[in-house]
Amino acid sequence: MIDKRLIEQLKQHREEFFLLVGLGLGGGILAVLQANYLTKVITGVFLDKLDLPEVWQWMGALFGVMIVRSLFTWLIEVKAHRLASYVKINVRQRILSSLLALGPLYIRGQQTGELVNVLVEGVENLEPYFAKFLPQLFTAVIVPLVVLTSVVPLDGTTTLILLFTAPLIPIFMILIGRSAEQVNKRQWETLSRLSAHFLDVLQGLTVLKVFGRSIEQIQVIDRMSNQFRDKTLNVLKVAFLSALVLELVATISTALVAVTIGLKLLYFKMDFSQAFFLLLLAPEFYLPLRQLGAHFHAGMAGTAAADRIFAILSLPQRQDKARHKNPFPQQEQVEIAFENVHYAYQGGERPALRGLTFEMKPGETVALVGASGSGKSTVASLLLAFMQPDKGNIFVNGISLSDIRVDDWLAQVAFVPQEPHLFYRSVADNIRLGREDATMEEVIRAAKNAGAHEFILSLPEGYETLVGEGGHGLSGGQGKRLAIARAFLQDAPFLLLDEATAGLDPQNEAVIEEALARLMKRRTVLIIAHRLTTVYQADWIVVLNEGQDVESGRHDTLMKDRGLYSQLVMAFRGEK
Repeated sequence: MIDKRLIEQLKQHREEFFLLVGLGLGGGILAVLQANYLTKVITGVFLDKLDLPEVWQWMGALFGVMIVRSLFTWLIEVKAHRLASYVKINVRQRILSSLLALGPLYIRGQQTGELVNVLVEGVENLEPYFAKFLPQLFTAVIVPLVVLTSVVPLDGTTTLILLFTAPLIPIFMILIGRSAEQVNKRQWETLSRLSAHFLDVLQGLTVLKVFGRSIEQIQVIDRMSNQFRDKTLNVLKVAFLSALVLELVATISTALVAVTIGLKLLYFKMDFSQAFFLLLLAPEFYLPLRQLGAHFHAGMAGTAAADRIFAILSLPQRQDKARHKNPFPQQEQVEIAFENVHYAYQGGERPALRGLTFEMKPGETVALVGASGSGKSTVASLLLAFMQPDKGNIFVNGISLSDIRVDDWLAQVAFVPQEPHLFYRSVADNIRLGREDATMEEVIRAAKNAGAHEFILSLPEGYETLVGEGGHGLSGGQGKRLAIARAFLQDAPFLLLDEATAGLDPQNEAVIEEALARLMKRRTVLIIAHRLTTVYQADWIVVLNEGQDVESGRHDTLMKDRGLYSQLVMAFRGEK
């Protein structure tokens, strides 16, 4: 129930937390005062036969205490939810920072729906933990102690009953908690699988419809939903059981106190005011413990979500070793050299790169060619600083890439991917990802250079048209032109092209090739080539095979050598 990892999140909010503890202590004192003044009023009116004006002072004090106690209860509720909000914001930011630090390679290996579930539902499950369960846990410790200090001087028997029965409640909670923890974990795992599968089905809905498998997936989702329902019912059973046990213990204990006090009162071993005061305090002693049982499920849900949250936060992250070194200033030209670079993916059957060595001179266009799995995408990921070589080095203008601040380096890299992502923003804002402080004139100029200006003007709201998921749909060629416009706007000295003309019709391909020709001028360019039509204009071609550079040279020279490159070209042309 008490998760040390979650408790540590309170370090940044000590003031709010100690305020909650103070309010809980004040609430306990007010409970005793309320019982005391109510006893005085009842005794004065019914036993001492005092007139109303004579007990008015006690009644005023009673109402005052009740109002202040209600105010304390309200403040605890407000402050607890505010504390929970602070913690949620902090945890959510840490998860996002962790995912960004882990990079795209980690995210590609995860189910998007499951990560979204952690970031949204998982973090939201911390709200009842910090707003309900944790404050009630401390109240359940503080208030009974305050009540007990008032009971001890008055009656030893009642004190013994309270001391004997109070530990039974946390003992039962611990016993139930062991099974509840496993039940909550299974529920959370089922929800994560359901979320991941549901998003997967939504993203692949077109394919499922085309192949007639949508009905089958509806049945799968129905089955998983039923599993989640069953797991949720199991959680509720445990929650109701815990609440029942705590209510039963509290009720029986209060009854024992009442019977004991009644017998003493019957045999004149205790006066009425003392008996009535103790009888009022007994429910106050057990009330926080009963309320803790009501919030028991919230505590379990929070700890179950915390397991996945802290599994992400505890993952080893790439450290930017150059964080405290001199910044890498903006370069006019970029020269890049790979020297004996090795890299192996975790769990891979063989290394992705094995001693790769090649260089790109300033202003030179180099094309990487090779069959699928030869290591081309790994080279791109290394250059984008998504990962670091296991062995060897990459030099930029004579400086090791591992000694350059990642942000400084990426500011000098323009990347045009094979499938550019468009965010749910305006066309202008999507282009401004290249440089967020760009003026509208600069955005339009970049769009014109990318051959995108005309189709943008034809959109319903021009440059202010919302695109991306949920926005105005764009064709693949239009999306790639926006990506090229970003690169124009960024105006970086190094350009990385990941087959920017793949999957286009001849008309779009011609427009984009013309735009790329303008973009590549006076820049160092690396083309990750999957289609050989894009490499003919390269100054230098590097041929990869199983992570090694097996050939390099110009197109004509490599064709004459009749090596792997010529085989790839002839296969592409359909020649034997």
